[in-house]
Amino acid sequence: MKKRFSFVRACGQWSDILPVAAIISFVLVLIGQMAGSGLIGLTGLRDLFISMTGSEASGTFLAQYSLFIGIWIVILLTMIIFKKNRPMLDALSFRKSGSSVKGALIGLLLGFLTNGFCILMSAIMGDIKLSYNRFSPGIFFAFLLAVTIQSGAEEITDRCYLYQKLRRRYRNPLVAIIGNAALFASMHLMNPGITAVSFSQILIVGILFSLFVYYYDCLWAAIMMHAGWNFTQSIVFGLPNSGIVSEYSLFKLEAASARNGFFYNVNFGVEGSLGAVVILAAVA
Repeated sequence: MKKRFSFVRACGQWSDILPVAAIISFVLVLIGQMAGSGLIGLTGLRDLFISMTGSEASGTFLAQYSLFIGIWIVILLTMIIFKKNRPMLDALSFRKSGSSVKGALIGLLLGFLTNGFCILMSAIMGDIKLSYNRFSPGIFFAFLLAVTIQSGAEEITDRCYLYQKLRRRYRNPLVAIIGNAALFASMHLMNPGITAVSFSQILIVGILFSLFVYYYDCLWAAIMMHAGWNFTQSIVFGLPNSGIVSEYSLFKLEAASARNGFFYNVNFGVEGSLGAVVILAAVA
């Protein structure tokens, strides 16, 4: 009997069982989103963002990114309050050789390069046309911070909390690597324009981020690559980010002339393309 169930660690808890851990993570995300929304409302940040950007649409979009701070708070409290979860906090420490500023910068660069390459190829193939829009330093860097908060919230949930719960329960690392990536992808099923290809791309990038954590013990590389990818396509080039378009961006897409191609999907953006799947699979 012991040999049959040797894939389960003796220290694993019932709450670390894959379906249970996934449900707990999903519930924590929902609580975090509600907490973040309440925090944004109580502090009046949405109105401040609207005033700062001079646009209700941009200010609201910035607030929607920022409310993910609630997920950070809820996940961190879950790690701190429950004693057995406290070792998870070590993954966020910059004192570790893996989770360093260098790792974060490499991740940010990878996010920019992989997404930027797909966008460049889309432009070369004539699938998209971009024109300069405007650069407002305050708005630009406010979005960089907000996108990092949003991307980091997904990473701290999936690649920190859920990943470590599954590693604590199961001996085979593939359970943690694929299990958290599957939850990550499933959370995007309600995004506008989602397709089988875009779902596959999100699943693959989730696995890639998990490999950063598994091989390099570097959560910050995953956080910053995620942020770099989202920021590049949404705020730098004005393309759909998982189907959602920002009003403010450095460049603007001529949406009327956009067409589906190997590196671009009209409804979902770069993430909905076979090209992005190939590029990210190659990096992984």
